[in-house]
Amino acid sequence: MISIVGSGQVGTAVAFLCVSNALDDVLLVNRTKEKAIGESLDVANAIPSTSKFSIKGTDDYSKLSNSDIIVITASTGVYMKDRTENMNSQVIMIKEIAKKIKQYCYSPIVLLVSNPLDVLTYFFQKESDFSRFKVFGIASSLDTSRFRYLISEKFNISQSFISNALVIGEHGDSMVPIFSNVLVKAAPLLSMLTDRNPMTDDIRNYWRLLRKYKSRSQYGIAKNTYDVLEALVNSKELSVPVSVVLDGEYGENNVSMGVPVRINQNGISEIQNINLDKFEKTMLKNSSKVIRDHINSIQL
Repeated sequence: MISIVGSGQVGTAVAFLCVSNALDDVLLVNRTKEKAIGESLDVANAIPSTSKFSIKGTDDYSKLSNSDIIVITASTGVYMKDRTENMNSQVIMIKEIAKKIKQYCYSPIVLLVSNPLDVLTYFFQKESDFSRFKVFGIASSLDTSRFRYLISEKFNISQSFISNALVIGEHGDSMVPIFSNVLVKAAPLLSMLTDRNPMTDDIRNYWRLLRKYKSRSQYGIAKNTYDVLEALVNSKELSVPVSVVLDGEYGENNVSMGVPVRINQNGISEIQNINLDKFEKTMLKNSSKVIRDHINSIQL
C-alpha cells in the first residue's frame, strides 16, 4: 500500500496517477478527515474497471501500518517568495509526522515532496532514524525536467534529442544545473552557449514564472514522484536525482541535497558519482552550505 500524507493538489495528483495506472492500493491521510475522504471519493472514480486496487481517506495515522511506501506532501501554508518562507513551521510539522510514522511503521520507504525539500528530508531522516537510503526527497528530478524543457525551448527541438540533463544540489535558489555533460543532438550543450548563467537563472526561477499564472505546480512533481513509485512497486531500476542525507559523498556530510542515485525496490541502491567541471563543483559546494545554514538556523 502507498500512503500519501497530505491531500492537497500535489498529494491528490500523485494519488490519481497511482490509482488510474492501477499501481497499488492508496491511502490518503490528512489532518482534516473530511478532506481526505472527499478527495479519495473523487479519485476513486479513476480506478480502471480491471484494477484490483482501491483508495481510502483518513486522518488516522494508525492506518499507515500496512504501508510499504509513504509519500509526504503536507504543508503548513503556501510559500510565495521563497521555499524557505515557512521553514520553521514546516520542520515542526515534519518532525511530528516522522514520530507518528515511526510509531506505526517499522521500515517504510519515505518520499518527501514538501518544501523546503532538502531541509525537511534531513530532519525527517534524523527524527525517524530510518535508513538514509529509504528516506529521500523528490524535487531534483523535477528541476531536471525543467532544465530539459528549457533547453528544448531555446533550441526549438524535441526533448528526445537531449541527453544527460541533470540538476543537483538544493531544490531552491542555489540549485546546480549540470551543463558539462548535456548533449543536444550529440553535440555538447556548452559548445552551443556563450553563457550558462541566463539558463541557470531561468531554471531557478521557473516556479516563480509558473506562480504568475497559477497557484502552484502539481503535475510535474506528481509525475516525477509517480515515476519513482512505479520503479519501487514494480522492482525496476531507475537512475534519478533525489535529495538524500550524505555521508561523505561529494565531500559532504550530515546534509541532505539532490544527487544522482540508482533506485530499486528497496530504496536507494547506489549514490552515483558523476564528473563535474570546476564551476559546477564550486556551485555545489555553495549549495550544500546554503542548505546546511538553513538546517542550523532552525529553532525548535
